[in-house]
Amino acid sequence: MKLIIHGGFFSESSTSLEIKHAKQNALKEIAGDSYEYLKTHTAVETVVYAVSLLENNLLFNAGLGSQIQSDGKIRMSSSIHDGNSKKFSGVINVQNIQNPIRLAELLMQEDDRVLGAEGANKYAAEKNIPLYNPELPQRRKEYEEKVKSLGLGTVGCVALDGEGKIAAATSTGGKGFELVGRISDSATAAGNFANNFAGVSCTGVGEDIVSVALATKIVTRISDGFSMEKAFEKSFFELKEIDGFAGAICIEKDGSIHHQDSHPYMVWASCDEGIIECFQ
Repeated sequence: MKLIIHGGFFSESSTSLEIKHAKQNALKEIAGDSYEYLKTHTAVETVVYAVSLLENNLLFNAGLGSQIQSDGKIRMSSSIHDGNSKKFSGVINVQNIQNPIRLAELLMQEDDRVLGAEGANKYAAEKNIPLYNPELPQRRKEYEEKVKSLGLGTVGCVALDGEGKIAAATSTGGKGFELVGRISDSATAAGNFANNFAGVSCTGVGEDIVSVALATKIVTRISDGFSMEKAFEKSFFELKEIDGFAGAICIEKDGSIHHQDSHPYMVWASCDEGIIECFQ
């Protein structure tokens, strides 16, 4: 059993040591809790659990504390990819719920598995998901000052369970101050992809991730016989060609774990047989 999570990016030049240490501690705790959960649950159940914990932590830009868009509203996106069943589900620009990943989980059981905006909110209401305002006072202050908070980003998890099944999940509150209707990579196969060979969750600039289909290409290349390192190398070379900004975490079927970013530092933590590693 293996598990890796990410919490987006931060800039060491503009992020205090206090925040850095807080993120390290939060990621270590969530990775450890999620690994314990993985011992008695499937990969799909575990990635949902891990991402929901990240959504509930105000240090990360997903769920609670999501960034505010240009019209003063919060819209969130999230998705799950089950590497075993190949089912992909997600919500795009959903509003006023606490855990978008839980809504994406419910959609796994539907024929129509990706919903956006009003449709996603209508579905949430039909499933009796309570209304919740994820806005933090700090986000409102940032919005009013039109200053983006550095050091925050998409969250995600990839897990390999005891039966050898892989799943990936990703959630985001957006990049902040974006045009209304902007679509994040987090609810697409470009930013969140898994199959029987590997799973990948991405963070960074969604437009760059979509432009190179980053998660899909990494997993496809591993499926076609590339080593995980070579799959990342080629995919990130293509990202570099467009001066793209992204990071990715991955687990492949043999349990190998890898993470890479184009602009340090992506914040991440992994748990392998109870041993936790974290970004430094």
